[in-house]
Amino acid sequence: MFRVVFVLDIFNGKVVHAVKGEREKYRSIHEFSSVCSKSEPLYIINELTPREVYIADLNRLRGTGNNDEVIRKVGWKTKSMLDLGASNMDDIHLGQELVQSVVLGTETGTESLLNEACSFYPRSINISIDIIGGKILTNEPKFQIPPIELVQMLNSYDIDDLIILELSKVGTSSGINPEFLKEVVDHSNHNIILGGGIRNLKDISLLKDIGLEGALVATSVHNGSIPVDMIQ
Repeated sequence: MFRVVFVLDIFNGKVVHAVKGEREKYRSIHEFSSVCSKSEPLYIINELTPREVYIADLNRLRGTGNNDEVIRKVGWKTKSMLDLGASNMDDIHLGQELVQSVVLGTETGTESLLNEACSFYPRSINISIDIIGGKILTNEPKFQIPPIELVQMLNSYDIDDLIILELSKVGTSSGINPEFLKEVVDHSNHNIILGGGIRNLKDISLLKDIGLEGALVATSVHNGSIPVDMIQ
């Protein structure tokens, strides 16, 4: 079954509408959404009952506190993966306590952390290749390579899902890049999940045809382009 994973971007205890990774411009999701009238994470989970969620703790990613308690409660209610901006093993351990699996992104992760995390939690770590303008967002020299080369490098790691996160497309409903995604699928041994730019059911169908495992969606659900039952 193709996984349509619902995204919760949480900032100061509320779900916000994420656009292009411009975190300072985020606003409460209920101001934008056609499917929920409040921005509290637990209200949204109870209202929409998603089968699986991807949570980004924007406070941790920005270094301005955390949303640990509400994330823990979401993790009790539905299968969850969490990006808390992990940069060390303490972050990885915390994430594994809060939800079912941690997302280790290239934006904050290193090769040494990747090695240690995969050794400690085999088949439980999700790797996110964070991309802006066709280039990997990272401070790790080993990751400063073309995205397809990193996809190939990650084949030797015992990870769960490989996420391709097109940060410049997040929240834009600007469409997907089928040629690039076909190349990713051809060069990877892992399940591939795409985040960013997904517009509608036609895009979902195309991703399935290309051979992806799933998609991260938020904007297209909130604006009604993808029906709520697709995430349930």
